Formats: sequence, C-alpha cells, structure tokens
Amino acid sequence: MSISKNQLKLITSLSQKKYRQKHNLFVAEGIKVINELLHSTFEVETLFCTDDFETIISKDKVTRISETELKKISTLKSPNKVLGIFKIPEEKQLQDAGLIIVLDAINDPGNLGTIIRLCDWFGVSQLICSKDTVDCYNQKVVQASMGSLTRISIHYTDLKDYLSQSNLSTFIADMDGANVYKTDLPKEGILIMGNEANGVSEEIKKIIQHKISIPRFGETQETESLNVATATAILLSEFKRDA
Repeated sequence: MSISKNQLKLITSLSQKKYRQKHNLFVAEGIKVINELLHSTFEVETLFCTDDFETIISKDKVTRISETELKKISTLKSPNKVLGIFKIPEEKQLQDAGLIIVLDAINDPGNLGTIIRLCDWFGVSQLICSKDTVDCYNQKVVQASMGSLTRISIHYTDLKDYLSQSNLSTFIADMDGANVYKTDLPKEGILIMGNEANGVSEEIKKIIQHKISIPRFGETQETESLNVATATAILLSEFKRDA
C-alpha cells in the first residue's frame, strides 16, 4: 500500500501550527517516540511504517510503506521505520500544587523538547507556557522530548493572569538573583524560565517574589549566560536536592 495524495498533503500541512490546531493532529517519528506514544493515552490516527516495524495497533490504522516513501514524508536525515499521526489530547485541569515550570517566550523547539524531558526526569508534572512559546506539538519538539511529552501536562496561557492567581511562591532565573546554592528552596513553587535572548519579560518580573541565579565559577567570568535548558536542569536539581 502507498501513501495517497490526501495523506501526503495532510502530513505536509501538519508542519504548521495552524493546521495542527485545525485538524487537532500532530506528527511524530522514530521507533522510540512512536512506541512511547502508542503505550500512552495518546490516540493514534494513522501509522506509516516499513514492513520490519512491529506494531500493537489494529491493522486498519496502519499503512505499510517502502523506505523510499518514508523518506519522502520524513523530516529526519535518517528516517527510522515509522511515522505516525496522533490526535492532540485535551489539556488537563491545572493544579496549583507541587513544583511547576513556567516558560516565558521560549522560541527554540530543541530547548522546549529538552525541558519537557527534564520535567519528566525530575518529577515535574506540569509545564506552563506563554502563548508565544513554541508549540509543544511542533515536530522538532516532539522529537526532542523523546516520549516525555506523554507524561507531562502542558498548558498554554496568559502568564500574568496565571501567576497572579496562583498561591505558590514564584522564582525567576536572573543573573542578579540570589545564589541558588545558598538559597533555601521550597518543595512547592513556580520556577519561571525566560526567553533565550531576552530572559523573563519585564511584565512578569514585576509580579514575582524571588530571583535566583546560577553563579559563574570560571576565572574570566566572561560567559554571558547559560542555555535555558541547561539552566533549567541545574535549578531543578537544586529544587529537588532534599526532596
């Protein structure tokens, strides 16, 4: 069986956020990511795979294709046996509890995917994103999350409204903040990470309670900043140190 023109058109269109939202679908690729999705609560729409990919879903949702056809629909340099179209799940209700990560205008899909993995690793179940943060169902984000997307509740909302209504302590990563290694951190709270180039917006800075920083230990002290995903990993490790 081969890919139809309509299927090809749909797969191509899902590279754009507006069509993902219109169809309520997203694309995932590769054995690990697909298997994570198939074993989760995410619902598969269609699976395109080569003959040597073992699948656990009903045959009516599987289209067997050649490696040549897979290369035509794949965005990977080295396509890996399977590409799937999945339904975007409904957002779960927000819980004002636990440790929550908030992202303010994160633009890079790789950074978002890595932060989703970090949330999964450190047991952070809720990730809140500003409306101008890259879409978590962007194919590069899905790929970078390596299946962790299935275990993290992700919400897109107006950050000012959300933070104003929360009862949790709020922290931002800021170069002028208190040394994180000398700060007593709560088990519950909100950690806000800012845009790759500009950091946390001034509007959000005005309503937060605490600033924390990761000190530089290099002799020259010339490094301007850390990658946002790297900084998130360090700060999460400190929040979870005595958990």
